[in-house]
Amino acid sequence: MLMTEEVEEVLGFWFPERMSGDREELIRQVEWWFRGGADAAILERFPPLLERAARGELDGWSSAPRSRLALILVLDQFSRTVYRGTARAFAQDPRALALALEGIEIGHHAALEDPWQKTFFFLPLGHSEDLSTLDRAVQLAEELVGTVPAEFRWWFEFSANQARGHRDVISRFGRHPHRNEALGRQSTPEELEYLASGQLVHTRALPR
Repeated sequence: MLMTEEVEEVLGFWFPERMSGDREELIRQVEWWFRGGADAAILERFPPLLERAARGELDGWSSAPRSRLALILVLDQFSRTVYRGTARAFAQDPRALALALEGIEIGHHAALEDPWQKTFFFLPLGHSEDLSTLDRAVQLAEELVGTVPAEFRWWFEFSANQARGHRDVISRFGRHPHRNEALGRQSTPEELEYLASGQLVHTRALPR
């Protein structure tokens, strides 16, 4: 399969041809992205592509905005599904973050017109455990709110609030405590209290 075909397969799988302005339909799409709806299809279709990306065989995808986005999705999103619950789920985070930061710097992020694509382009920043990187994620998410059609604004406001929530977690703990078990890290008493509270940023209910 040609690079272009593989790129379009990833993007066509992840992004619907048209995002509905209907709130319930949009919530179903967001749940498909973030609440496990896409997992079965990812596990069936994309593990070999993820392995190739992890070996650096898809690095050429970074040459253009859309293909860079596709590579970010494979490394940042698909890895979390394929290796969920293990340290490997986060092993590609440094590469995904580097691709996102470089893409922002050279204009690939700005070249994307679709706000949903822009969001997933900079999402690796929100997965970082570096506070200044989280500050940048918040800035990008907040900037996007004012650019989207009114019927979608509620979700982008929620997304910006999520970015602020992740930043607050890093400000408080210096890391994402919910990753500790998978990464073999010892949780502090304060982190254990936070985890037991059930009030985790990445599992917040969507506003309805």
